[in-house]
Amino acid sequence: MFSKTLRISSSPHINKGVGVDVIMRNVVYALLPVAAFAVYAFGINALLVILTSLIACVLTEHLLNKFSNRPSTIADGSAVITGLLLGLTLPPIFPLWMTFIGGVLAIALGKFVFGGLGYNAFNPALVGRAILQAAFPVAITTWHPAFLADRFTRVSESVLTFPFAKPVVDGISGATPLSAFKFDQVTTESADLALGLVSGSIGETSSVLIALGGLYLIARKMMNWRIPVAILGSVYVLSGILYWINPEIYPSPEFMLFSGGLMLGAVFMATDMVGSPITSLGVVIYGIFIGLLVVVIRIWGGLPEGVMYAILLGNALSPHIDRLIRPRVYGT
Repeated sequence: MFSKTLRISSSPHINKGVGVDVIMRNVVYALLPVAAFAVYAFGINALLVILTSLIACVLTEHLLNKFSNRPSTIADGSAVITGLLLGLTLPPIFPLWMTFIGGVLAIALGKFVFGGLGYNAFNPALVGRAILQAAFPVAITTWHPAFLADRFTRVSESVLTFPFAKPVVDGISGATPLSAFKFDQVTTESADLALGLVSGSIGETSSVLIALGGLYLIARKMMNWRIPVAILGSVYVLSGILYWINPEIYPSPEFMLFSGGLMLGAVFMATDMVGSPITSLGVVIYGIFIGLLVVVIRIWGGLPEGVMYAILLGNALSPHIDRLIRPRVYGT
């Protein structure tokens, strides 16, 4: 009657078995439609840039672990996510050798020097992108139109530029909707922005697919929905107030939401579990800070886009937010 052993243990008592590799794999699933549409829009050039970024990140992580006598961590999928995100933030005709350098630095300086996954203070993909923007400002702001007729049969000379040589931009180049508005006061239809029928970085085209990927992760409880909602909500509110004050000077809130890298950054980058706060109130403050900073940089800054800097500054602020609003221990 008493043959069974009663095992007493602390919570949690139910383990769903969802580890880092499972979460990262689902993030890849959410990003695949975005990457596929980007390749459809920009052709073989975009595919080469994404693949180069992926190879650089995965190879760098494996070699750094090997040289430091650590077990390889490429199986957790975090390097794949970094490679995908970095590739999606680059122009479609960005030189491959520059892309490779960005992937190496994203892993080495954005992740490895902090101690690896779970210790990085900043989003590694944005660290790599920020370094590339500082080192190669002309190449990273050279854009290419989407849906060209020969996009699947022709590789741009700029993509195949020899290392350390000046990229040669062949054919036609075009401005992004943000730069067109910033410098020429030309707006783009919100529907074209949402559907990705515009030029820009590889992954900032289809806002609809990015949002669907975010909803998938939220439904799987692998993303804190408060972060993208706080970012997008604060952008919409502030830009809406400015547009109400003077619609001839300031863009509409819909334009601000769907243009540039805001949707990609809000859904897939600012939600990095390591670089964001851990409390519910903290992530809301963090998201509002990023959203307001995006609007400030876009409207009054010298650059047409500010998502990258806003998220990196939000990452830096994250631990301070946690410390300032730390919940009180019951009874104190």
